[in-house]
Amino acid sequence: MFANRFPVLFLGLRALAGVAFAALLCSGANAAGLTVLVADELAAHAEFVRLLRESQDSGSRFELIRLSAGSPPADPAGAGEDRVTAGVRTRSLRPNAPVDVPVTMAVGLAASRTAIERPGQDPLVLAMLSRLDYESLKTSPALKRTDRQVGVLLREPSMADQLALIDAVLPQKRRLGVVATTESGPIVRELQRAAQGWELQVEYAPDAKSLAAVLRALVPRSDALMVLPDLIGDSQAATLAVLHAGAGAGLPVFGTSDGLVRSGGLAAAVSTPGQLALQARALGQKVAATPAGGGVLVEAAMPATVRVNTTVARGLGLRLPEERELTERVTATR
Repeated sequence: MFANRFPVLFLGLRALAGVAFAALLCSGANAAGLTVLVADELAAHAEFVRLLRESQDSGSRFELIRLSAGSPPADPAGAGEDRVTAGVRTRSLRPNAPVDVPVTMAVGLAASRTAIERPGQDPLVLAMLSRLDYESLKTSPALKRTDRQVGVLLREPSMADQLALIDAVLPQKRRLGVVATTESGPIVRELQRAAQGWELQVEYAPDAKSLAAVLRALVPRSDALMVLPDLIGDSQAATLAVLHAGAGAGLPVFGTSDGLVRSGGLAAAVSTPGQLALQARALGQKVAATPAGGGVLVEAAMPATVRVNTTVARGLGLRLPEERELTERVTATR
């Protein structure tokens, strides 16, 4: 994944996340017990799990199960700890702790595929998924079961948040150029629904060879370019092609990842693992309180945090507000 090839820096955000976690832990609310399934070693997923564990209420159970490659669907309530390579279980020592509704949380696409196929009726949250990850899971009959409530937390903020950021940075510009692939349909439709008052210029690149020609046709009709979280956004070479086209024409490029901003994009609305961990826990409580059969509850990542490449901004002759102010503007539109 393109975004995962560039290590994310969490310096100031860890301090902010720590404050949020402390507030959550001091609130006295009893969070549902968690069984967390992980099937990869991605740094962002590891950070998400660490912060998720730190936010766990002292009166609740937390069990981490690492799934090996090709492992069959497992029932964590059964002999799961005997079948995994590294299971961690923590229990409260406080007597008469409240009884929770157990929630299973799968982190990432591989773990989510296993989770939806496993037996059991406990509430399920699928976290750290891209929009296209979720679309690939929607076709599974196991996700349509009516005896288990399921929540999905997408790892990117909504397209409405991305447009709010572009509007805050370029208030007088309305022509937004987007290169998409045939798989990008759900993301493009979300963008179109949110783009009231915008002139969207959407072009489709059927393959990598056609990307250059599509960009040559798109750039003259655009005030800014946007890289979607799709096959182009996940490809370093494709994303760099969009960045180079924007730089050559003096157009700012927006996206949905820290990696794009560090590589030459102007700005992006992103959500950190700490923010996602807090939202995932809240979604787990919401799912646990919802009767089964209510359909899949899908949430985009929020709140968004704005990232800005100040070097690119200076090169474009733009004087932008601080990241914190832009973040406040984006979140204020909800």
